[in-house]
Amino acid sequence: MSQQLNGKKVAILVAHGFEQVELTEPKQALEQAGAQTQIVSPEQGQVKGWQHTEWGDQFPVDVPLNQASADDYDALLLPGGVMNPDHLRRNQQALQFVRSFFEAGKPVAAICHGPWTLIDAGLVQGRKMTSYESIQSDLKNAGAQWVDQEVVVDQGLVTSRKPDDIPAFNRKMIEEFAEGRHEKQRTA
Repeated sequence: MSQQLNGKKVAILVAHGFEQVELTEPKQALEQAGAQTQIVSPEQGQVKGWQHTEWGDQFPVDVPLNQASADDYDALLLPGGVMNPDHLRRNQQALQFVRSFFEAGKPVAAICHGPWTLIDAGLVQGRKMTSYESIQSDLKNAGAQWVDQEVVVDQGLVTSRKPDDIPAFNRKMIEEFAEGRHEKQRTA
């Protein structure tokens, strides 16, 4: 894979209960493309993944959320899982962290239930998006145009449905992150 993300720094925002493969595979793809990744979390020390129906591995938190600034990153990744975005969408610091990427026109990628956090941050109105099928009504009710596609790109926002879509998600995420800021991301 080419080093199209050399010099780019990507925040991966998670709480306990993120779908593990939705962090590990995109993180690996980003790093293979040359990006530096950091796990940002409201959790202290380590954050625990979820593997389909049971707890997964623990991962070190690189930057506590209360010390993180979107100014320090070029892009944001939001893995899914049910518990993870449910915790993040009730955390005002997490919502403001996410909003800061959009305000700066920086690209964001969210997979599976990850878009739940975007709903509570007030960022989905008028956007074409996809997600895990069980939250499509939530996205529609928040004003998104939900479509059933493996990956959707809308002005720097990349969304995907589920772990099976990770290869397509990774390709589009890397492409959008390489493009950098999207002026229309700010105004969407």
